[in-house]
Order: sequence, then C-alpha cells, then structure tokens
Amino acid sequence: MDTNHFFENDHILENSRARLEPLQKQHYALLLPIALKKELWQFSSNIINNEADFNRYFNTAMAERKAATGYPFAVYDKQTQQYGGSTRFGNIAFVHKKVEIGWTWYDPILQGTGLNKACKSLLLNFGFDQLQFNRIELKTSLLNLKSQAAMLKIGAVKEGIFRNHMITENGTVRNSVYFSFINEEWEATKASYKL
Repeated sequence: MDTNHFFENDHILENSRARLEPLQKQHYALLLPIALKKELWQFSSNIINNEADFNRYFNTAMAERKAATGYPFAVYDKQTQQYGGSTRFGNIAFVHKKVEIGWTWYDPILQGTGLNKACKSLLLNFGFDQLQFNRIELKTSLLNLKSQAAMLKIGAVKEGIFRNHMITENGTVRNSVYFSFINEEWEATKASYKL
C-alpha cells in the first residue's frame, strides 16, 4: 500500500460483524448519545461529561487525521444495525513500521458481545497485511482490569507497566499497561484466536 497517501484515502474495513468507517462529521450525532454514557470514561485519560467535552474530543480525532498522526474510525455493528462506538489508529510511525490501536469505546450494551474482537481483527489484519507494520501496540490504565483481560483474550502480549505514564484530564496520574502484537507472531496468533 502507498503509505504516502494513507491519510488522504478513506479506508473502510469490514467483516461479517463490524464495519469501520473513517470518522466523518455525519458520525457526530450518531455517536454523541453513546459518548455521553459516563461509565465509558471511568478509566480513560479523556473525560466526557457533556456535549462540549465530546465536541472537543471528536474535533481532536478529526484533527489528528489532518495532521497525519492518527486515523479515527466510527464503528458500525452489523448485528444490531447501529453505530456502536469509535476506535483509532494513533501514534502512527510509518518510518518505524508501528502503530497504536486505541481510543476505543463501545456502547456498554455492546461490550462483551464480540464486537471488540471483530474490530481488533479488522485493524490488526489491515495493519499487518496491508500496511506491513512490524508492531501494533495497545495500552490501558493499570486500573482497567476489564480492558486488560480483553487484550489478553485476543492474543496481545503484555509487555509491562509505564509508571506515572500520563496525567488524565481530571488531573490524576495514570500508570499504563502496554500490550503488543508483532508481525513475526501474527499468523500464529490469528490462527490460535480465530481473529
């Protein structure tokens, strides 16, 4: 794939369960009601308490694509036939052949239904098979045990804890747990976890 035009192109990733669409202005109203569910942000570095917060978050995601540092997606769940959240390729470094999957949130009613696994499968396959990355990383709060379990469930390797890694929007200091997939292990991981 020609990575020189990666950010300019609209990449739609799709399987039998999910469709990832490049985040566009028309997704704002569709995602807003989900984003206002405060339990989504309990362990996030972002805080969404109202529409103004979500507007800032949404515009930041869109700006990352323009700045060629991130590529946000809206998540469409084919099973329920509704938009269910958002995810993103972030911290993209083509020169080092690595990317982070993150900024992921789903409607609480869709958590634990297989939607996350379907979305991660799309992103991982695209990252390794099309974009030829060597490394795809994920991170979460040390306190977010549910997210850590989900990462292990799809075959990510836990690498370690970054202590005092970041300051969240509410001012607390967060320790982050890093996980990764690497290209040499990808085919075996994909087969083992049926991603």
